[in-house]
Amino acid sequence: MFLHNILLGLALASSGFPTLHADNSLSGEIRIDGSSTVFPIAKAAADEFQKIHPGTRVQVGLSGTGGGFKKFAAGEIDVTNASRPITAPEVRKLAASKVEYLELPIAYDGIAVVVNKSNSFVKAMSIKMLRELWEPGSRVKTWKHLDPSWPDQPIKLYGPGPESGTFDFFTEHVMGTARLSRNDFLASEDDNVLVNAVSQDPQALGYLGFSYLEENKKLLRNIPVQSRSKSAMLPTAQSIQDGSYALSRPLLLYTNLASARRPEVRMFIEFLLKNAAKLVKKAGYVPLPEAEYVESQRKFQSALQPRK
Repeated sequence: MFLHNILLGLALASSGFPTLHADNSLSGEIRIDGSSTVFPIAKAAADEFQKIHPGTRVQVGLSGTGGGFKKFAAGEIDVTNASRPITAPEVRKLAASKVEYLELPIAYDGIAVVVNKSNSFVKAMSIKMLRELWEPGSRVKTWKHLDPSWPDQPIKLYGPGPESGTFDFFTEHVMGTARLSRNDFLASEDDNVLVNAVSQDPQALGYLGFSYLEENKKLLRNIPVQSRSKSAMLPTAQSIQDGSYALSRPLLLYTNLASARRPEVRMFIEFLLKNAAKLVKKAGYVPLPEAEYVESQRKFQSALQPRK
């Protein structure tokens, strides 16, 4: 994760991101947590915002999507990042805590299925194969169990931990039920841990966010995924944005509306939405159409208006 952020910072520095004069009139602390997938976008926005408003302090954590929603319901943070939509139980917790919030789509992402670079025999995988591999109590222990033409060698599995929105999304779209998964795999909420593990294990198979794949193409081999109605394809900016890639998903921000009425939080959200396309692209994700960012700005301003 730290390497990802260093590279992102260098990219932004050379990206032509607008340089504005510092405004010392704004102060205050902004607390953000949640998805490790959305973290690079939020961190990039925080770094740029603090250059313009050096009197502010923007803290960005990465507890995972589920962990972020817990902190959000407890009133510990102003904004939570999510790599999947909020669930009904989380909505109920926010209602019980009397937390009013606004959902703001920020980017598109895809989940990549990856193997070690030395693996040359897996050409594609279907959702059905992934289900057989990852379901609870799976009898699949070797590559040969999935395909008779593959080696009779044990498969070593790697994936996001249960607090990760990537885990929730993958299990829901592969199993049909969120959080339904075998548990005998190496789990981490930090995608860089997964990258390192898969790159060092010849028998590895794992899944992680598209942006981490893009950053580590030399270390991993991406496997085309075939759904029931589509041919096997790799995640690309186009296939993710148009939804043709089987494991495409939205990335979201949820802002506490009481927090958003504080000047520093309001201005941070406005800054992020105004510059989202550039920040998202430099972070390795797929931007939304510009009209959607404009609509999010309108929704945000409307949500802050006093009730009649």
